[in-house]
Amino acid sequence: MQYGGEMSADTLPTEESSLHSEVLNSLRTKIIEGQFNAGERIPERELCETLKISRTPLREAMKVLAAEGLIELLPNRGARVPVLTGQELSDLFDIMGGIESMAGRIACERITDAEVLEIETLHYEMYGHYMRRNLPEYFRCNQAIHSAIVDATRNRALASLHQSYSTRLQRARFAANQSNSYDRWAQAMREHETILDCLKRRDSAALGDVLFCHLRNKSRASDAIAQN
Repeated sequence: MQYGGEMSADTLPTEESSLHSEVLNSLRTKIIEGQFNAGERIPERELCETLKISRTPLREAMKVLAAEGLIELLPNRGARVPVLTGQELSDLFDIMGGIESMAGRIACERITDAEVLEIETLHYEMYGHYMRRNLPEYFRCNQAIHSAIVDATRNRALASLHQSYSTRLQRARFAANQSNSYDRWAQAMREHETILDCLKRRDSAALGDVLFCHLRNKSRASDAIAQN
């Protein structure tokens, strides 16, 4: 599974650009899906052997992921997955909740019927993955829905801010579903049903409120994995 947030590699030759994207997406996915614990060093040699690459493309990818906030570069010691306290995660989720709440309100004023239909299609695809307990595919659809709402605002500054915080929180959002009970996952689905209903009705105030609460609930669910 691949997740968004990749920086442009247009200046690289085609083959090099393709390798860069492949290594970057692979490493990003491993981090988001919790294959490395918080505080754990990134095993460069092992990854080079697994991906069949030299250390140069791996380290180039790590620079991008460090800029995204997914890893920390350590002077002369490689890189590690950041350790975030419960309070730090809570603060980040509050900011994200504010961003998505604002986006929801603006989106209701500007979203087209076609865009609502696209989000509804994603919603039911996500529901199918939820029923099959396919967390990676569920998470892909989930993130696509949130991004589509932000895109519907037609506000580039807001979209850029959302992308920045979204990438930093992807690991915690993924783990919140993975490590908590099925009840929380079911609650998240109910919240998404309300999100879709508010979009269809263009109820900006209700959508802003439910998006903020949705992120708050995700923050509470992520407390258990802050130090894992």
